[in-house]
Amino acid sequence: MDYVPALARWIHFLAGVMWIGLLYYFNFVQVAAMKAATADGTAAGISKHVVPRALLFFRWAAVVTWLAGAALLSDKFVDAFLLRRGMTGIGVGAWLGTIMLFNVWVLIWPNQQKILGMKPATDEEKNKARRVAFLASRTNTMLSIPMLFFMAAGWSHRAVFGL
Repeated sequence: MDYVPALARWIHFLAGVMWIGLLYYFNFVQVAAMKAATADGTAAGISKHVVPRALLFFRWAAVVTWLAGAALLSDKFVDAFLLRRGMTGIGVGAWLGTIMLFNVWVLIWPNQQKILGMKPATDEEKNKARRVAFLASRTNTMLSIPMLFFMAAGWSHRAVFGL
């Protein structure tokens, strides 16, 4: 048994569960909770203690998931990203995951830093940052559904046919 692919598969799986789990937490739990907490004046604890820690795990789980997935693709990495040689399904999943990783690091994280006061920003910049982070996060939520489908379909196809 080759231990590197087995380890990469588990790391990919576990980090992916953390990444997508936190994505769903942010979109289905935290957004509504922050509105309610802001209305009753209790949001400070969430934004000071919970959100930064959740974002830390969120963004690094995204990186670990992507790197472990790339390790799993191994010599098929280029074929997957070029959607060729039977790697179309897993390649689409990999592309969706790559777009989602980009959204996390380029759109969500820098804007969350402004929203949370980690980087200086005017009220106008914070309002714009809220909108960008919100839309990027909702985009990732929508992309996660086909990404999970294509990645699961791609790997099950490979396992069944020994590709």
